[in-house]
Parts: sequence; structure tokens; C-alpha cells
Amino acid sequence: MLNKFMKRGKTKSSKSDTDGSGYPPPGNRNSESVSTSNVVNQSSRGAASPSPNNLGPPQPVSGGVGAAASSVVEALPMFRDVAVSERQHLFLRKCKVCCFQFDFSDTLKMVREKEIKRLNLVELVDYVQSGSGKITDGNQEEMVRMIAVNIFRGLPPSSHEHTGSENMEPDEEEPYLDPSWSHLQLVYELLLRYVVSSDTDAKVAKRFINHSFVLKLLDMFDSEDPRERDYLKTILHRIYGKFMVHRPFIRKAINNIFYRFIYETQRHNGIGELLEILGSIINGFALPMKEEHKLFLVRALIPLHKPKSIAMYHQQLSYCITQFVEKDNKLADTVITGLLKYWPITNCQKETLFLGELEEVLEATQATEFQRCMVPLFRQIARCLKSSHFQTAERALFLWNNEHIVSLIAQNRNVILPLVFEALENNIQSHWNPAVHGLTVNVRKMFQEMDTKLFEECQKQYAEKQAHASEAGKQRELTWQKLADAAAAAANRTR
Repeated sequence: MLNKFMKRGKTKSSKSDTDGSGYPPPGNRNSESVSTSNVVNQSSRGAASPSPNNLGPPQPVSGGVGAAASSVVEALPMFRDVAVSERQHLFLRKCKVCCFQFDFSDTLKMVREKEIKRLNLVELVDYVQSGSGKITDGNQEEMVRMIAVNIFRGLPPSSHEHTGSENMEPDEEEPYLDPSWSHLQLVYELLLRYVVSSDTDAKVAKRFINHSFVLKLLDMFDSEDPRERDYLKTILHRIYGKFMVHRPFIRKAINNIFYRFIYETQRHNGIGELLEILGSIINGFALPMKEEHKLFLVRALIPLHKPKSIAMYHQQLSYCITQFVEKDNKLADTVITGLLKYWPITNCQKETLFLGELEEVLEATQATEFQRCMVPLFRQIARCLKSSHFQTAERALFLWNNEHIVSLIAQNRNVILPLVFEALENNIQSHWNPAVHGLTVNVRKMFQEMDTKLFEECQKQYAEKQAHASEAGKQRELTWQKLADAAAAAANRTR
């Protein structure tokens, strides 16, 4: 029985857990940890394994898929059963065996061969993780090639492509769970262990983990399987931290994925995971911030508020946006203006998300930047306050529970109160929801205590406006009545 190999490296953000790039990694993977507690000794399954000291011609076992009819899968000894001098050669042979792929749609097909491959993968992961010996450059290349053969594959059509329904929301679709995950998970674990290993020299490994490899890795983020995306997130973040030469390329490639998602497809399964990686990257940006990073905010992150499926990744997007404002307060005006540009008109659920994000941004906004955008901002907030959708109105009123935002409002009350006063009065007089009515009374009272004179002035202006509106309404009624009378008189004359 193999001993359990080391659990996956910590990915939880903490001050002490960095990857050498100056920022913490994204959150923990949710997928289950790899377990080898039920590993069966290869020598006890089927035909006898080759003797530890005899790594001669492989014993035919079976083929995999495709060209595998003429292929050979061999049962190999364990690393601990061979001499140290033979282990590099055995490592190479195990990599070659693991290049074979199988059809997992039939669980009863080639069971023994699948188990042989799985056990070899477990051995490879354990070998790389334990640092049993430095892997030769040639073996590293063969291992990365084997990893590429296994994980870079065509993804199955998504649910809406099966049904032809374009109206189905992504969060309503059942995720596809890859049946070959028992092998895929080990391959991803092997790649992760290789990247994070202190024995892996980035100068050597960059020849194998190159731009082409990274691009294909990014393509796999569109997988429907959340377990796979979770591994990809951690691995790409570790690659970004270890291979400094790849950093600009990775950022640009992620940019391109976002552009295609925003302006072409509006469908991608891995936007949330990519944003989670970027949250850590943004956290590590040096100050003063480069123009390239500001352009990324304006051209990619802010437009990500446009797609209908924003609820799938809004939490991660909001974190990235807030990180920019916290890094550079002067970007608050740019961010708030961008939010107003993409503010939803008919989607109340999306509007509630925007209000939540707005509060986080305002929390990091200073007075100077606030004054630049407060007029259009509070015009929009006033529209939200009087929304008939109670969650939208309620979320807008919750802004007054934030001390920093109330402080900004108090400093600029002469501008803000006239903008929202009518919405507050209308809520008190006619809003159907009791909770919204109660919150509005509290906000109105807050303004009254803040500046009684200004409040009374706004009240007077509101009363005058209502009187004018009432008078205008009466005039319209009289005009329509005159038209109706004239039409009736004309009809009588023609008889």
C-alpha cells in the first residue's frame, strides 16, 4: 500500500502564504483532496509485475482509445521497489504509460488498464511531491507532454448547445462532471506539485511550460466541471507566481478571454475563477500604478458589468474593482462613472448587485473623487430609492447605514438632498412596502437633523413643485375637456 501523498498546497490567502509574486494566492479549492488510501498494490492485480530489477520489455495489457487498439499499457513496479539508479528510467516509462487514454462512458470497460494508469499517476504525484530525486530535463519534458495529452482535449458541448435554447441562464444549467475525473484529478495534481516544487527550476521548466502550454491551459477554464476549474485556478496562479517571464503574457491572454466574452459570446464557465486569480494579481500591483493596469480596468473589468450572467462572477469582479480603488483612490471617479454607464434598467436583481458593489467602492472613495461624480450618482440612487421593486429600494436605503458614506453625504448635503428629496417624500406617501417606508422615514429624519434649514427649503420647493404639477394636471384636464366638447359639437352639426 502506498502512503498517502501530501495534501495539496495551501491556497488560502494569508500574509504568510505567498508565492513569491508579492501577493497571496486565490481562495482554497473546493474540490475534494486526492486520496490514495484505497490504492491497490499493482503486483497483486492480474498478471505479475516485472521484477524490481528488470525493467525490460513491457508486458502487453490492453489498449486505450483511438489508436490504442495497437497500444500497450504495462504494469510497472513501484519506485520503492527499484534501485535509485533505475528510478529516472522508471519515471519515464510511467509517463509513457500515462499517455494512454480511456473511454470512461463505460465503467466496465478496461477496468484493469484504467487502474494501472491511475496507480502510475499516484506514484508520479508522490515522487514529485516527496522530492525523492531531481527529475532530469528529459523526464520533465516527457512528464509535461503526458500532462498535456491528458488535460488538453475538446470540451463537450454546453447544455444550451445540446438543447438549442439560448434563453437558458447559465446558473440554471446542470454542470457537466467529467467521467474521467479519477484520472484527470491526478494529472492536475501532478502538474500542481511540479509547479510548486522547490526542485523545479523555472529557467528549465519554462521551456516546457511555455506560452503555448499556458494558452491551452486557459482554454480549459471553459470546462463545465467546477472541480477542474478549481484546479486550473490554483495552477495558473502558481505559474504566474513562479514564471515571471510569463506574467505579461498571462494578463494579456486573460484580457482577450474577457473581450471575447463581453463582445461576442457572453458565455464562459471560468470568468469567476479568472477574476479570482486577478484579484490576487491586482493586490500585488506596485504603486504608482502602470497605465497598462488602468487600461485593463477601463477596457476589461468595468465592461464585465454588461453581460446578463454577471451574477455568476459578480463577487469576484466586485473584489477586483474595489482593489483598484483601494490601491489608487483617484480611480474611484472612473469606476463609479463606469458603473453608471452599465447600470441595469429593467433587471432589478442585477441592480441590487450594483448597489452592493457601489457601497464597497464608496467605502474606499475620498471626498475629492466623490465630488466629481456625486450628481449623476445620486440621480441614479434617487431612481433606485423610488423603485417599486422593494429589494432595489431597500438596498439603496441601506447606503445610509454606512458611516463613511453618510459622512460624504453630510459634507455635500446642499447638492445631494435636493436630488433625493422627492424620492424620499414619494416613498413616505405612497410606497407599498412597509420596510421601505420605515427605512425612508429614518433617512428623511437623518437629513432633517443634519441640516434643518436646508431640509425645510427642500420641503418648500417640493410643495411648490407638487402645486405646479397639480395645476398643470388641471390645465391638461380642461384642455382635454374642451377638445372633447368641440368634437361633440362638431359631430352634432354634421347630423
